[in-house]
Amino acid sequence: METRYNPQQIEPKWQKVWAEKQLDKVSNDAIGADKKKFYALSMFPYPSGDLHMGHVRNYTITDVIARYKRMQGYQVLHPMGWDAFGLPAENAAIDRNTHPAKWTYANIDNMRSQLQQVGLSYDWDRELATCSPDYYKWTQWIFLQFLEAGLAYQKEAKVNWDPIDQTVIANEQVDSEGRSWRSGAIVEKRKLRQWFLKITDYAEQLLQDLDKLTDWPSNVKIMQANWIGKSTGAELSFPIVGCDEKITVFTTRPDTVYGVSYVVLAPEHPLVETLTSSAQKESVEAFIQEVKNLSEIDRTSDDRPKRGVAIGASVVNPFTGKEVPIWIADYVLFEYGTGAVMGVPAHDVRDFAFAKQYNLPIQTVIISNSPLPMGEGQGVRESAYTEAGIMTNSGSFDGLDSVTAKTKIIELAEVNQWGTAKITYRLRDWLISRQRYWGCPIPVIHCPSCGIVPVPHADLPIALPEDVELTGRGASPLAQLDSWVNVPCPKCGTAAKRETDTMDTFIDSSWYFLRFADARNDQEIGDRAAINNWMPVDQYVGGVEHAILHLLYSRFMTKVLRDRGLLNFDEPFARLLTQGMVQGLTYMNPNKGGKDKWIPSSQVNPQDPKDPKTGEPLQALFATMSKSKGNGVSPEVAIAKYGADTLRMFTLFKAPPEKDLEWEDADVEGQQRFLNRVWRLVTSFAETKQNGISKKVDKNLRRAIHIAIKEVSEDFDGGYQLNTAISEMMKLSNALQDAEDKSSATFLEGIETLLTLLAPFAPHIAEELWSLIGYEDSIHLQPWLTHDPEALTVDEITLVIQINGKVRGSLQVPSSASNDKQALEEYARSSSAAQKYLEGKEIKKVIAVPGKLVNFVVV
Repeated sequence: METRYNPQQIEPKWQKVWAEKQLDKVSNDAIGADKKKFYALSMFPYPSGDLHMGHVRNYTITDVIARYKRMQGYQVLHPMGWDAFGLPAENAAIDRNTHPAKWTYANIDNMRSQLQQVGLSYDWDRELATCSPDYYKWTQWIFLQFLEAGLAYQKEAKVNWDPIDQTVIANEQVDSEGRSWRSGAIVEKRKLRQWFLKITDYAEQLLQDLDKLTDWPSNVKIMQANWIGKSTGAELSFPIVGCDEKITVFTTRPDTVYGVSYVVLAPEHPLVETLTSSAQKESVEAFIQEVKNLSEIDRTSDDRPKRGVAIGASVVNPFTGKEVPIWIADYVLFEYGTGAVMGVPAHDVRDFAFAKQYNLPIQTVIISNSPLPMGEGQGVRESAYTEAGIMTNSGSFDGLDSVTAKTKIIELAEVNQWGTAKITYRLRDWLISRQRYWGCPIPVIHCPSCGIVPVPHADLPIALPEDVELTGRGASPLAQLDSWVNVPCPKCGTAAKRETDTMDTFIDSSWYFLRFADARNDQEIGDRAAINNWMPVDQYVGGVEHAILHLLYSRFMTKVLRDRGLLNFDEPFARLLTQGMVQGLTYMNPNKGGKDKWIPSSQVNPQDPKDPKTGEPLQALFATMSKSKGNGVSPEVAIAKYGADTLRMFTLFKAPPEKDLEWEDADVEGQQRFLNRVWRLVTSFAETKQNGISKKVDKNLRRAIHIAIKEVSEDFDGGYQLNTAISEMMKLSNALQDAEDKSSATFLEGIETLLTLLAPFAPHIAEELWSLIGYEDSIHLQPWLTHDPEALTVDEITLVIQINGKVRGSLQVPSSASNDKQALEEYARSSSAAQKYLEGKEIKKVIAVPGKLVNFVVV
């Protein structure tokens, strides 16, 4: 019998056995009429080449849940795949002079091997990669569903343009100074025709259905609600002086319309060119040129001064009949709302600052219900008043409360055709075009006669050509390949051209969870019954950084496919867990800036942390593990040193799943010591067991056993408090260690219980020890345990004896007397402690606390 715990030996052994027995494989036919199924899913990774500790933590959490549910008797779907398209692979291929597919699949092979070392219970028969034609065939099919439903369209939109490389670049390829990461050129904004999906058509559903997601973290739902950004107000139209056109604005504060002192257009608004006066033309054009190269974040940031220029034209405020000037300003974006806003400085913080800067009129039209400083209400203000109040300087609405006035002003606007009530959303339609090679081709053909023609379903997939030259320069690599671009129109046969844009990779990840239900189906996206039986995902686990885009897009995709008749459910993920980050000990030189300030931990002596180059003292802190900070720990190295089970136990024990976790070697070693104690405890019992098991029952030990079962089960069912579940197992291990009779039937029950509870957390050691005590069937096929309520009852309680509030002793009394104050007092009086300390004293009062103590108050 192996006397030493050797994870490097037992872990590969059991991983091989589980794979050969297909222990984690699940059949779609296994879901019975009771539909006792459980779909456990981690957000799938981008195959960068190596796992990091964040991956290990995410996947271990989901794996423990999946294993627990299997032992509860559920049919569990627990798959893994690869979010494999994207710009990083294309850039890596360019740098290495190889093909993105070759680089990607090599990374997948490496990361799959690393995942298997962790002991994750995946059904590998369902593995998928989004860059595989048998996957993106159905991504293209989904795009055609959107096109047929009128939810996909093309329009002009701005892109980042590198004028040296003559190519479109992604936002992440523009540095903090607005330069291209490759050429160093100042990036320009250009308009290109791009593809969009009409997510705005589903804005209200996406917002309202957040209420259905009762098992999602509230912060994630708040982030999505804010991103959707529903606003209720009015669209109001201001006639332009000297022409028949109007400028329409959306406002949530129509009650302030009498205080409008200017109107602002986005610099990109098409009316700017036609309305700008000759006197203002030069300054307007110069301002537009300045704004052109600012990012959207720079233009809308609250901590930047807002800049603008008058264009020399004006509009009429229909409510007052007064003319107000038209300005352009950097903070107004043409893509948002109507591309125009009304300026009400007295009642908007941004407008107030703008008006002060450019000496524009500030007209108060709402005053507070409470007493105001002298001059308030007559237009003299030191700051904007943004709350509700009483209308003033607002014609017939004076004296009304502003909430009531808001409704009445909209009514007046509608009667006079000055405007209408309106609901808008901050959410914009989803731009999915990418001018890149390594992505899913958009399956449409542009015909000079027929226009946009969808590729027939029978011709899918439109595969990426392999004979393509990748340089990172010039037009899209696909656009430069005439043999791929030029095709006959499938409708009329005329010479036509393929769409050369590829899709945003968020498209691939917005439906992958559906494909796992029937991943090998080559005739359809998946068997409808299989998809609807497995979905929705019962437990989804991933980082909170995906709270908005990935999770929102997945919800949108699900609702569209439901409306197309594919799905019979509204939401893709029933329960969401957003795990915390893994942090490592990090060293920073406060005298350096940028990336240079981070000093790799491998170069630092932790006892005397100094910059190896300058000798300057370093600051030590915990920060999220990353390559740039040099503070990461390789999972492969950790597994080689400690074993996968120790690594799993540490990531689960150190912090609750939703909290950040600090990596410390001492804590990892603590979990290794615990598993070694379990190993010695069980291997010792395995030898004792050969001599026979007595029928003796140890009530105290049995109570500890069933407390552990109860507490661990509640930790699973009450929010996955996996760290406290491990604490309960440690308590049970201690109780077994302290047991006097280690050959009793109760001790055997305790050993079996400890291993069963441990199995989801540390699957390899649990399996090895289960076999050592004589069982042939896998421990992972055993049913989860239920506690015996009778075993939890206590025969005796400890009664504390106090004299004037000070503890003087204790004694054991029958638990049946725990609530009988008179009986507790009698037991206490008869105790040796009471007799010793009460002798010769007068008892003034006796305080009995049921089940706990008796306190004698004496003189």
